[in-house]
Amino acid sequence: MKLDERSLARYATCDAPVDRAGFLHKRGGRHAAFQRRWFVLRGNMLFYFEAAAEAAPAPEPLGVIVLEGCTVELAEAAHFAFAFAVRFAGARARSYVLAADSQGALEGWVKALSRASFAYLRLVVRELEQQLAAARAGCAPPPALQAPPPPQAPPPPKAEGRAAWSTEAPVVPDRRDRPPLPPRRRASATPEPPAAAPFARLHEWYGQEVRALRTQWRSRAQL
Repeated sequence: MKLDERSLARYATCDAPVDRAGFLHKRGGRHAAFQRRWFVLRGNMLFYFEAAAEAAPAPEPLGVIVLEGCTVELAEAAHFAFAFAVRFAGARARSYVLAADSQGALEGWVKALSRASFAYLRLVVRELEQQLAAARAGCAPPPALQAPPPPQAPPPPKAEGRAAWSTEAPVVPDRRDRPPLPPRRRASATPEPPAAAPFARLHEWYGQEVRALRTQWRSRAQL
């Protein structure tokens, strides 16, 4: 597989957020000595620099490790307690032995590198698709996804006892068709007013009992 060096260098030093970055000790290919390098993980590519990439101007990477088809496992290295190896299948495939400075850094790097390949992402997507299919088969759609009931139309505005767009005259019911008045709670000492009495007189007539009941309620509330 051929890789364009300029495109890789631009991708390694771009301003996009990285998946993980930090110092690791890397064992050389020809020599067994470890060298401290700055590593940057972007997607499935692990870049390593001679110095921190945050320096200005950003240095070009010394190399890159394409993590497709690799396995990450713990390793043993002299003078390094937190060593791990990135291995590839094949007789001529090269293995990279790295070492972290602490147990937390070791666990973080091993987890990040193990999840950096597209093969792992395909497995995650497949698992999520299976969970979604099982949820759809065994459960009804959530209420939030159901269509809400259609809104009810507000009642039409009224004008003079009928709808504003109505052209018919209001129907005045006959007095004989009206329902009888409910029985009064207490017999009134005053006779009933005549049916032809004016409205003001009727209001005063029937308001006497209301005022009496209100006075009794206030006197009981004060007790």
